[in-house]
Amino acid sequence: MRLIDLSSPVDARGWEPEPVSHEIMSPAQGARHMSEEMREHFGIEFDPSVLPGGELLSIDTLTLTSHTGTHVDAPSHYGSRGENGRPRDIDEMPLEWFHAPAVVLDLKGTGPGAVDAARIKEELARVAYEPEPLDIVLLNTGAAAWAGTPRFFTDFTGLDASAVGLLLDYGVRVIGTDAFSLDAPFTDMIERYRRTGDRSVLWPAHFTGRDREFCQIERLANLDALPAAHGFSVSCFPIKITGAGAGWTRAVAMVDDPAEPGDPT
Repeated sequence: MRLIDLSSPVDARGWEPEPVSHEIMSPAQGARHMSEEMREHFGIEFDPSVLPGGELLSIDTLTLTSHTGTHVDAPSHYGSRGENGRPRDIDEMPLEWFHAPAVVLDLKGTGPGAVDAARIKEELARVAYEPEPLDIVLLNTGAAAWAGTPRFFTDFTGLDASAVGLLLDYGVRVIGTDAFSLDAPFTDMIERYRRTGDRSVLWPAHFTGRDREFCQIERLANLDALPAAHGFSVSCFPIKITGAGAGWTRAVAMVDDPAEPGDPT
């Protein structure tokens, strides 16, 4: 079995509309910090100079949203009311949703905007695959190439309500994308709303989750490394953050490579 990392990093050096702060306490600073904490909380005096090199452990402190990097959105992210009353938070989602067979659909070259159910049917037919209940569907829009730049937030393809509805009809409960959002870019949605006055163009993919419970993975990476459109599984368990509308994930594809000539069967 081969593992393929489908996750984008949390990188404070990249461009984000809500910047990431990453403060690193060195091992030497960590030793002094521990000494101060021992004195303040436990009344114990400890000289950090007795440690090898005067060092203990490094400590990283980050300030970021749960929607930074590769993450899973929970139903509670979509609104305060769901199909069964209070929508579930990320720590309440069933684990079996996040380890399942998967298919990747190619939406590259479509441009900013949202595709509909007809386009998704066309792509499923092209790869000769019909999703089974709880399969994970991944969308390769090509947006990952712009990660860390402003273009990542404006140049990608999302899904409209009909496309999400089609996948949910198959029994899919997790839809992933390499883009910033499962919806079209903000700029595209707002422009279409101003031009038409049609409110249904505003965040339809997310808002579908108010009526039909599902999760979405945003900001995937490395989808081009998948050897085929299907025939692999994905593991994308979200971090268990109590009461949160999203949780980070280290999404990984598991590919069963064909046996090499001469391998035992």
